[in-house]
Amino acid sequence: MPFPAILKDSLLYDTTKCTMCIALISTVHPDYSLILLDNRDEFLNRPTAKAEWWPAPHSKVLGGRDLLRDTQGTWLGISKDGRIAVLTNFREDVTPPPTAVSRGAIIRKFLTEDIGTTEEFVESVIKTGVAKDAGGFSLVCGRVGEKLAVVSNRAEDQSQVPWIAGDIVQTVGLSNAAFTNRTWKKVNDGEELMLDAIRASIETQETEDELIKRFLQLLSRDTLPRKEENNHGGLDTYINQLRNTILVPALGRKDRSSLPPDEIAAARQNERAEVLNDAALKQAKQLGFSGLYGTQKQAVILVDRKRRVRFFERTLYDNDSSSVPTGQGDVDIEFEIER
Repeated sequence: MPFPAILKDSLLYDTTKCTMCIALISTVHPDYSLILLDNRDEFLNRPTAKAEWWPAPHSKVLGGRDLLRDTQGTWLGISKDGRIAVLTNFREDVTPPPTAVSRGAIIRKFLTEDIGTTEEFVESVIKTGVAKDAGGFSLVCGRVGEKLAVVSNRAEDQSQVPWIAGDIVQTVGLSNAAFTNRTWKKVNDGEELMLDAIRASIETQETEDELIKRFLQLLSRDTLPRKEENNHGGLDTYINQLRNTILVPALGRKDRSSLPPDEIAAARQNERAEVLNDAALKQAKQLGFSGLYGTQKQAVILVDRKRRVRFFERTLYDNDSSSVPTGQGDVDIEFEIER
């Protein structure tokens, strides 16, 4: 199915409120062919499904889902056939038209459809104009054990798409600037800290659980300076400083406008694409664009040399913007990639 037929989604699109996520990818650890760390930063009241196996017919895909938009896109996912992808937004001054493509649906397409090779998928994203229609984003995608593409809305052709991982031993980070932009402190710090964590874990012969705990500590590194007068400052107050901190603490004040609990529960459980009815959508317009903002979810994905996957996700805040006690929002899933 061509991109425009499934990805157009005019609901609640606004690049002036871009997330400030970070993704860190490494092939350095001798026991793991690929390690991916991710912080999802978002308005905390945005209805979001925890990481889980998706409803049929896409039951071979594991990841969270954005329940606010009817495309139910994602920011991070992996499939039983070895496809893996993570997306970060790119803050831009230009707001896309109402017919803009959903960025989360681009990664959903990669994970769920017959897209051919990664190279063919990247070419289709660029040539069909989907990348430019979607607003600012960077998408790392590919198959475990192979090189991963870093495609963005700024790529004019295949020559402008970097390739990482595969058989290259490296540790790289990506946030909300171009992949080649080396001015973001959180990315530089993240790469260095990830390397340090891997070295220390190898030296002390840690267990896998201990390695995950070490990575979660990395993802929880908060270096955002706060001033007393800005205690309740929101995203706009700190937007220019968020490039420096790996974890974004809850910023601003809680927005009491939210979907009724039964509507959110229905959105989580409904297997149809149209998870929110018209009445709920009117209320949803206030969600995901105001209220508390911060790191909502953290993820650690480990793929070992035998193609066993460990997918660990920690939810820090629920859909009511309330803090989740450590461990109570954890998802820990293991599976083997099909050969």
